Formats: sequence, structure tokens, C-alpha cells
Amino acid sequence: MKLDGFGLFVNDMGKMIRFYRDVLGFEIKEDEDTSNVYLIKDGTLFLFYGRNDFEKMTSRKYEYIKGLNGHFEIALYVDTFEEVDKAYADVIKKGAVSVLPPEDEPWGQRTCYIADPEGNLIEIGSFNKPFSR
Repeated sequence: MKLDGFGLFVNDMGKMIRFYRDVLGFEIKEDEDTSNVYLIKDGTLFLFYGRNDFEKMTSRKYEYIKGLNGHFEIALYVDTFEEVDKAYADVIKKGAVSVLPPEDEPWGQRTCYIADPEGNLIEIGSFNKPFSR
């Protein structure tokens, strides 16, 4: 098996689309009242799926964490430490919730954390060099 991508189950599709499109700059073409959003971000499949729609499809009821959650993070990379600070300031100005302002970590990374409207953690970080796999 190969990893194809990842997705978020969301309550408020419109709010999440506006955040990821307008605050983080993801290219999203679907309407805000859709039940599925598929997009490719830097070669990775990213999906929003309405929680109610998923429950109907699987004929099950699920429980969801409210507020900030620590189950996973979405990591976004920028090339320089200065870009971490700039990106953080930009997304906070656009309405992102601050979790941890930019700071230098002992392992050589500059990182910060924000939260999306449904409490999912998003890291913006850099090792002060262009991204490489």
C-alpha cells in the first residue's frame, strides 16, 4: 500500500474552506455548501469530508473532540526562519488562533503552532534551508 493523502472530518464545511483557502492559501474550488473537498497541496491529497455525511455513509455515530485537539498536526514548511515569523504573523492577522508563537527549538527548527476553526493543530516550521525529502 502507498500513502495517498489524508483528510479531516469537519462540522462546518464553509468555515473550514474559508480558513484553508483564505488564511492558509490552499487552492479550493468547491462551493462552501459541498460535502466533499478534494485538493492537492504540494503533491499530497488533502480532503475535507462532512462528519454528518460520513456518519450516514457508514451507518455509525462517532464522537469528536471539541476545542484544541492533540491527536495529530498538519505540518507546513517554509524555507527560512524569517518566513516562519512572517507566515505566523500573516495567518494570525487573517484570524488563525495562536497556540505557540514562533520559537527556536533545541533540534535546530524554528516552529510555531496555530489552530484551524475546529481545533486541529497546524505547525509552520523551518530548518532554515529549502525543503527536501
